[in-house]
This record gives sequence, structure tokens and C-alpha cells, in this order.
Amino acid sequence: MYEDSWYNFVPDHTHKRNPSLPQPSGHRRRASLLQQPNGSKQPDVVEPLQQLFEEPETSIDPPEATLSRRAKSYSDFYHVVRAQLSKDAATAKKRRKRAKERNLDALMVEKLDEGGRNQTPAQLESLDVELIEASQQEYLLYRDQLDLTERHLDTLIGNANGALDLLTSLADSFRAVEAQTSSFQAQCDDLLSEERRLQKLADEVGTDLHYYAYLDGVTRRLNAPGASRLVNHENFGEILTNLDACIDFMMKHPDYRDAESYLARYQSLLTKALHLLEVGFTNHLDRISSEISKQIAATQSDSARHALAYGRFEEMVLEVDGLVANAQRVIRSCYDQLGNPIPGQSFDYYANTAVNIFSSYSDVRDRDLRPMIQHDLEVFRKDVKEINAETACRNFIKQCYERSYDEASLFGKVFSIEPQYNMDPQSAYTALKTQQKALVNAANVAPIATTIQSVLQSSELQTICNLLGWITNEYLILEYDEEETQYSVHCHDVTARLLIEHLWPLTDSAFEAEVTRSISKAPISPESLKITPAVNGVASSNTHPITKHALELLAQYDQAMPKERSSSPIVFRIINETILAMQRAETRLKSNKAANPEPDPDLFMIKNLLILKNGLVSLEIGDVRSQPAAMQHFGQIWDALSPQNWLGLFRGVLGGSLSLGYWSSAASSSPAANGKAQAQVEQDANEKLDELLRQSIYAFTQRWGTLINAARSGKRGAKSLVTTEKELDEKLLTAFGGQPEVVAKLKEAIQINAQAQKELKAEKGVR
Repeated sequence: MYEDSWYNFVPDHTHKRNPSLPQPSGHRRRASLLQQPNGSKQPDVVEPLQQLFEEPETSIDPPEATLSRRAKSYSDFYHVVRAQLSKDAATAKKRRKRAKERNLDALMVEKLDEGGRNQTPAQLESLDVELIEASQQEYLLYRDQLDLTERHLDTLIGNANGALDLLTSLADSFRAVEAQTSSFQAQCDDLLSEERRLQKLADEVGTDLHYYAYLDGVTRRLNAPGASRLVNHENFGEILTNLDACIDFMMKHPDYRDAESYLARYQSLLTKALHLLEVGFTNHLDRISSEISKQIAATQSDSARHALAYGRFEEMVLEVDGLVANAQRVIRSCYDQLGNPIPGQSFDYYANTAVNIFSSYSDVRDRDLRPMIQHDLEVFRKDVKEINAETACRNFIKQCYERSYDEASLFGKVFSIEPQYNMDPQSAYTALKTQQKALVNAANVAPIATTIQSVLQSSELQTICNLLGWITNEYLILEYDEEETQYSVHCHDVTARLLIEHLWPLTDSAFEAEVTRSISKAPISPESLKITPAVNGVASSNTHPITKHALELLAQYDQAMPKERSSSPIVFRIINETILAMQRAETRLKSNKAANPEPDPDLFMIKNLLILKNGLVSLEIGDVRSQPAAMQHFGQIWDALSPQNWLGLFRGVLGGSLSLGYWSSAASSSPAANGKAQAQVEQDANEKLDELLRQSIYAFTQRWGTLINAARSGKRGAKSLVTTEKELDEKLLTAFGGQPEVVAKLKEAIQINAQAQKELKAEKGVR
């Protein structure tokens, strides 16, 4: 705050002049009091000191006042004062040290003044006083300095207290102002909230007003003389978007003023706009068709026709990009990429326009490609006559699949959608399917079926099966290492619809007619009832002709159909009608009342039913044609009958305590019944076949068990045991030649039945 000289002023007492001594004129230094006399009478001549370490006299006047830095607060003031005092104390210590050194330097004289020794007591007393004052000068200065500092500190404390009081009053004033401004701020916040509410309300009113004000402008644009040209520009899409928004707004706010009237007018304008687009697109297609159709009819080259029908047509359609973009916009407003319907307020308007556009497009394509279609039909009819029906159908199907793929690709480029199979009546696929034309496309496969059905209806059943098998393996079932392409996926979808909707029903009808003709109404001649020896060990070679034909039909059906259709009603009907035919033959054989009829009715049923069962099992597990002739499935059937338990079963049956229903339940718990799940109709056919087979086996083993027991007991009229066993061997070997496992199991069952009859008879005798 103050200069260092103000707080550290310590005068040098050695430089203080004695007021009692005369002062020489001029700038001369007085003689030292300690100088010794030299004893001579020379005048007092003061010789100058050779060297004197002397500094200029330090002034003891108060320092000049300077403006120091003002403390920011009371705490800052305290730290500033404390730091200044520490600095002043260090400076004072340094000054005292320098003063002491100056005093010692003043005493460095060569000789003492001789006159100093002759001083009077008065002079000595004055000198003592002077020395005392000089010795206390430093402490007196410190006292004055402390007094001055105390006064300054009191002043500073007073100023600080005043400043604190002022700050306190300012803080109180600020709090009072804050209390007043809080209320003002709350009022301002309320005003701002109200302003925002009013602004939002104004925006809403302005937005709502837009939906009303848009009516006049769009009405003038759509009713203008050149309105038809709007569809060729991109801003036509904005008109449709705004009309949709207005219709949606009016439907969401039916309580607004004149909402119903505006809604009707906007819907009418939307219908008009869509009609303009439909007419514009149809006229565009007609202009292209008038040029393309003439060029296609004028050329005979297949490659040139294909280039005109697809390459040139696509180029001419897409060159008017504004019109095509607007048509795509309309179609995508009601259908997604796969042709599924998109629900909306205006779906009916857009869907109706889209269907009309599709219809116009299909008419143009059918008209332009009519020469190419007619050429393909002529080639097909020629191949049927010159080659055969199967080859002609294959070539025609390949040609139609290629054209269908080309049409689907062109349709996707023009309309930006790829309709997939969908039975929804509002889907794009359904809309395209209803437009039956002569041209084949992704949704219209009827021309293929119509063309080949006219040939297949008069063909043999084997030809139909060969064609269906080829279509299934070629297009419907992909090999595991075959790469899936867009063309293969398209052919797979078209093939699935062609088979499900047309060719499978045709094939089922052909099989129904064949089953009725060759099985249900087939005559049974006496020669066909005889069991002849097997030819070359083939099990089915000596079966009844009806059974053989049933096996052939099962093999053909397995060839024509995928395994998913193995439970078709056709399979059930083949088995059921065959069983009924065998039962009619069994009835005729049982009409012979001989003790040992020829052939044996039960053995006849066992033979034919086992063959039929083997064919049915083969159909379930794979291709029946790849199975060997031997009855490899007989072991499964026999295991289901549980021959190891036949002794107890025969005892129960002979004693009347066990019915044949137990056999059915045993079979139902067999591994065959726990295998692959089957449809209900096929399960019924299997159960019926197994039940009849068990009944025939039981009747055959019981009758021959009785004959064996009679031969062993030597009953009168009975044949010998050797003769009986020989006849049994002849019958079994004739029926099951080359099948020793079947012969062995039947013999085992006969012995078990005979043993059961014998034990039962013994029990009755004991009773």
C-alpha cells in the first residue's frame, strides 16, 4: 500500500549535525570528535579523509502518497496487509544491516583528533544526551511507525466495515428486486405459454384450412382442357398424394364443418384423376401395340419376334417415364412388392384402377403375341402326330415356361411388382388370374393345361404318369446340389399351380376310371382262381390278375406323384377295391364244400393280401419299382402278428375267452403302427388289410392244425401224418415258392395251433 521507505525509515545517527558547533561555510565535513591531539601548536586544520564510505543522507520525511490496489473483499484485504507487513519487516532488517555497516565505515579514520580529549564536561554531557538520543532513535522511529501503522489499519478497518455494510444493503436490495422480478418472470412465463398455445392453435387452424382451400385449385387443374397431359408429369403424383391427405383428414374429422361434402368432392376428384391416368396409360399401350403387332406379324424369325415382343416393347413403354412412374405409384398404393393388398382409406379406388390397367396391359400383350402363340400350338399338334404325345407335351411345357418367365420379368419392370401366389381375393395375383387370356404368364397357367389335357385325355394312363413324373422331377423337386436361380424358382411356382389346379385332378380322374374298369368291374374267371407255381421265384407272378394290376396302379401312381400325395384317396380306393375283389373270389372258393378244397380259400387270401400289403409298404418307403420281387416286408407283418405268443392266443381263441379284436390291438401297438404318420384314409386301408390278413392266417392254421392232430391220433377216415404233411408242403411251396421264410412261419403257426388244440382237449377230458 505504501512505499518501503515509509515503514523502514531509520536515519543514520552518525550523520546528524551537532547544533552547538559552528558549521563551516561550504561543503566541508566536520572534524571527528575522537581525533587525538598531536601535541603541536599548529592551527586546527582539518585534513580531508582519503577515503570515506558514505552514502547520501536518507530523508526522514513522510513518503509520498500513492494509490495502491484496492482489496476485492475483506479476506483479500487481510491477506494483502499481512503480505505487505512481512515484506516491510524484511526490508527494514536489510536497512538496519546497511546502516550498521555505514557506522562502522565512518569510524575507519587514520588518526584521532587530539582536541577531542580536551572536551569540557558540558560538552561531554551534551554528547551523552546526543548519544542517548541517537541510541533510542531507532526505537522511537519504530514507535512512530507503529502508531502510524495503527492509524492506517484503523482507517482500513473502518473502510472495510463501511464496504461490508454497503454490500449488505446491496444484497438486501438485490433480494427485494429478485422477489419482485420472480413475480414478473412468472407472469412472463404465463404470457409465453399462452403465446405458444395461440401459435399452435393458429398453425392448426392454418393447416386445417389448407385441406379446405386445396379444393378449388385442384378442381380447376383436373377440369382444365389439357388435364389429360398432367399424367405425363411427375407433379401428378403430388396431386394424388394431396387428395389422399385431404380424404384422410375429412374422414378423421367428420364433425368439422361441411366435412361430408368436402369428402365426397375429394373422392370424386380422386376418381377423375385415376381415370385420367388409366386412359393415358391405355392410349400409350395402344400406340405401342399398333407398331409392335405389325412388325411381329411381318417377320417369321423366332429370334426377331422375341426381340420385338420384349426388348422393343419394354423400351417403348418405359420411354415415357412420367406416365409409367405415376402408374407404378398408383399400383404400389394398393399392393406391395409381392402383390399383397395394402389396406387404406382409398384402397378400392386405387385397386379398381390397377385392375383396369392390368386388364389393358393383358389385352395388348395377348393381341401382340397372338402370332407367336398360334405358331407354338401348330408345332405342338405337329409333334403329337409325328412323334408322340409325351414328347410333344414336354416341348410345349418348356416353351410355355420360358415365355411365362419373360412375361413375368417384363411385368415387373413396367409395374414394379412381382405378384406371388395368393388366394386373397384382393391380391394382385387374383386380379391377374381372373383375366384368362391365351398368353401364358405367372398367374395364367390355364392355357398350358387346356392344350395338353386335350391330348392326355385320349392317351394311356402310363403316358400321363410319365409326363407328371417328368414335370415333378424336372421343375418341382430340386436336387441338393442344384443352384437355385430366378428361372428355377419361377418354374417351381408355375409347376406347383399347374399340377395342383389342373394335372393332378386330371390324373386322379384317370386313375378312378381305370380302377373302376379293371378292378371294381373286372370279371373273375375260374382259371384266375388257381394258384400256380411261382415263375423264377417271383412272389407276385402267381397272384390273382386283379392283385397284379393293383400293384401296377400303385407303382404308376407312385411314379406320377410326389411322396406327399402317398395318402391320396386314390391309393385307398385301389386297396379297398382290390380287397373287395379278393373277397368275392374267396366267396366263390368257399362255395366248394370239399374237405380239402383246391385252391385253399384261406391260403388264396393270404397269398394275395400279403402281396398287396407288400406293395403298399413299398409305396410308403420309396419307389416301388426299385424293390426286389421277394416279399421283403413279410417279416414286419409277421412280427406284428407276434407268432411267439400264438400258443396262448390259440388257447384263448379256442376256449372262447379271446376275440380277434386282440389281434387288432396287438397290431396297432406294433412298430409298423408307430412309424411314419399317415392320413386317416390310408390308416383305415391298412387296418382293414391287416384285419383280413390275420383272419385268413388264423383260419388256415386252425384247419390244418386240426388235420395234423387227426393224422397223429390215427382217427378213422383221417389221412396219415406223412400224407397230410406232404399235402401241406405242396400247397405252401406252390403258393410261396422261393420264399422259405413264409413257409417256415406258417408251418410254425400250424404246429402251435395243433398243440393248443391238443392241450385244450386234454383239459376238457380231465374236467
